[in-house]
Amino acid sequence: MNVAHRPEELEPARRSVAIGTFDGVHRGHRRVLDAARTASLRSTVVTFDPHPRTVLGAPVELLATLERRLELFEEAGLDDALVLRFDQELLALAPEAFAETVLRAIGTEVVAAGEGFRFGHGRAGDLALLERLGFEVRRVPLLDGVSSSRIRKLLVAGDVEQVAHLLGRPPEVEGIVVLGDQRGRLLGFPTANLETPNELIPRNGVYVTLLGVSGRRYKAVTNVGVRPTITAGASAPPLSIETHVLDAHLELYGREVTLEFLLRLREERRFPGKDALVAQTQKDIQRARRYFQRVERAAPGLIAETLAPLRA
Repeated sequence: MNVAHRPEELEPARRSVAIGTFDGVHRGHRRVLDAARTASLRSTVVTFDPHPRTVLGAPVELLATLERRLELFEEAGLDDALVLRFDQELLALAPEAFAETVLRAIGTEVVAAGEGFRFGHGRAGDLALLERLGFEVRRVPLLDGVSSSRIRKLLVAGDVEQVAHLLGRPPEVEGIVVLGDQRGRLLGFPTANLETPNELIPRNGVYVTLLGVSGRRYKAVTNVGVRPTITAGASAPPLSIETHVLDAHLELYGREVTLEFLLRLREERRFPGKDALVAQTQKDIQRARRYFQRVERAAPGLIAETLAPLRA
């Protein structure tokens, strides 16, 4: 997929355009993308960075980085992406001017968007205006209960199973494995410590996860939180994302990895001592193994075949 940042960077073509921010690229977003992709023209997505709400003074924690959004567009089969910088200049553009200088300029003939899509200064433009301007418009009905804002709330609550249903894939966090304090190794559970650019992390707790690196997935257990048993007494312990890989010994320091969150096992909590922490960790690992066994018995190959493709 070609990625451009200005209309003139795209080659002339008759285009069907999906337009929107598409944070998270959830199931509802994919309907819009599919509507553009199936129009028998050069399929193109027009999206915005940063999120418009940031420029409007109401910043939002994003479900996915721009890089991941672009990867998901490509996985959806789009030919081109135009990433417009959303700034005060774009915010002040009249709807008609946006239609001419962006959509018409790249050869748009068909526009696909959610029914409530608005654009231009004061959000004065809508799909009816685009029809009056001569574009063929494909209105995509909203998918009941599926929205980026609802997904954010569910992630904050730690309900990663419901998030996976709304996204159409497990929620994920990506980043680089950095050197930790080696406490997990000393306790008998070596962990990979993830430093991530993701803005929104699932609620503190212990999760069944898959760790992806170099095109492969590994079954794992992940703790998101402040490690209260280890950091007891610290005034403001930093958030950490620590993953113990099951049945594999990997050298991960400095490598890019992806974590896919499948199931929340429990809250993070402080234990009376290290022995109690070790005992609970062993129970967490046993529960994770039983989860993977149930999935594999119910649908052999499901984990390997149906989860989002790995990039790391």
